[in-house]
Amino acid sequence: MGKEQLQVLNALDVAKTQLYHFTAIVIAGMGFFTDAYDLFCISLVTKLLGRIYYHHDGAPKPGSLPPNVSAAVNGVAFCGTLAGQLFFGWLGDKMGRKRVYGMTLMLMVLCSVASGLSFGHTPKSVMATLCFFRFWLGFGIGGDYPLSATIMSEYANKKTRGAFIAAVFAMQGFGILAGGMIAIIVSASFKAKYPAPSYEENPIASTIPEADFVWRIILMFGALPALLTYYWRMKMPETARYTALVAKNAKQAASDMAKVMQVEIEAEQEKVEALAQKDKSFGLFSKQFLHRHGLHLLGTTTTWFLLDIAYYSQNLFQKDIFTAIGWIPNAKTMNAIEEVYKIARAQTLIALCSTVPGYWFTVALIDVIGRFAIQVMGFFFMTLFMFALAIPYHHWTLEENRIGFVVMYSLTFFFANFGPNATTFVVPAEIFPARLRSTCHGISAASGKLGAMVGAFGFLYLAQNPDKTKTDAGYPPGIGVKNSLILLGVVNFFGLLCTFLVPETKGKSLEEMSGENEEDDETVRV
Repeated sequence: MGKEQLQVLNALDVAKTQLYHFTAIVIAGMGFFTDAYDLFCISLVTKLLGRIYYHHDGAPKPGSLPPNVSAAVNGVAFCGTLAGQLFFGWLGDKMGRKRVYGMTLMLMVLCSVASGLSFGHTPKSVMATLCFFRFWLGFGIGGDYPLSATIMSEYANKKTRGAFIAAVFAMQGFGILAGGMIAIIVSASFKAKYPAPSYEENPIASTIPEADFVWRIILMFGALPALLTYYWRMKMPETARYTALVAKNAKQAASDMAKVMQVEIEAEQEKVEALAQKDKSFGLFSKQFLHRHGLHLLGTTTTWFLLDIAYYSQNLFQKDIFTAIGWIPNAKTMNAIEEVYKIARAQTLIALCSTVPGYWFTVALIDVIGRFAIQVMGFFFMTLFMFALAIPYHHWTLEENRIGFVVMYSLTFFFANFGPNATTFVVPAEIFPARLRSTCHGISAASGKLGAMVGAFGFLYLAQNPDKTKTDAGYPPGIGVKNSLILLGVVNFFGLLCTFLVPETKGKSLEEMSGENEEDDETVRV
């Protein structure tokens, strides 16, 4: 037996697409634009950091970050993100989405600037302060995941909710693209102003003193888009679902949404109070939650965990591809600034050709074919292309087959984004009750970041050549790229199986999905 829906929530569910929807997408999306820029721009400058701070006189190759330093610089933001997703997800349900939203953005602005101002001159002091501020930057980024998803899901209507949440997430693609473009502009400017010989011609002169400014400018630029959207975030009203269902203030919810949607909405405070008296609220660690949503939470956490193992480990063979097809020449044939330029150009091309289109295919089709179909299809094709790359791996490394290798690699990225990378973000914002929505999304996202760490670092070691004479400097022998790719194919297949734990949410209201409009606490939606 269902409870009668509050008028303010019903008005949101059936609202036509209006300007406030697009305003919310831009405000929440700019946070994600900044998140992606900050998380991914570090990979553009790690080679440069190695040249500047870890140069050894007489070495045949340019300096590179030792494995433990490389892992720390690349991974510390993931650790911060995981902690931020759990903390701010919980806080978003306790204090409200809007109040916490500004905190995360200011933390990102301050830590982006501080990352570029990393203090000291010795390698140890610069890397230590860089890692310290990258951790807190990640902490702020982590808060953006559950809050942006929850705010967008609670603002959206039933018909186009999936597209709106996916559009916020798709701004990640533009953030990755912007990172590459800023690195291209900065490195090209310095390259033109300060010409330098290649490493093999003159190892010392190949890294100009001004190179230290390049990585700092690239990292600090991430503060700008976040700063520009701070004012608009603070002007957004709290979501009506939080105000009415969690804070129990129907008058405020009706007033906020009436201004936003420019329609008259009845407050219905008596109905909210009646619901509050009947309310048999259950907590996250209760039997009722386990009964209603235990399998759903298991589904959202496992699919996101398995996806991110595969998604973040794809950087493994990115350097092999770029070198194989001649996009990035041998490091010793370039100077330090030129190497940044070539890496940025290659990553920008990959983002432009496969990452960005994949996100927007999801936005266009998620409310047509549904979340479940897109996620199953994405995992299926990721599994297929991983095996297609892995089984004849030697074939793809031959010079005449390089283009095919790039196409297969791009398709794997495309189906990650037109697939589980987008849907794992959308679904947790739709299937849990309002009072636990942000928390559960944060738990699901944190599970994904745990997978990202396994993918980015576990597979970095696993993919090393079994022959210890052919491993990268400082790494022990691994199982090789071919076996790593087979393992990733298996991971994707398990992701496909776990998708069956997650319900389809297309065209249903949030209260219908979470069971909040049901009288009987024992009723379970599947």
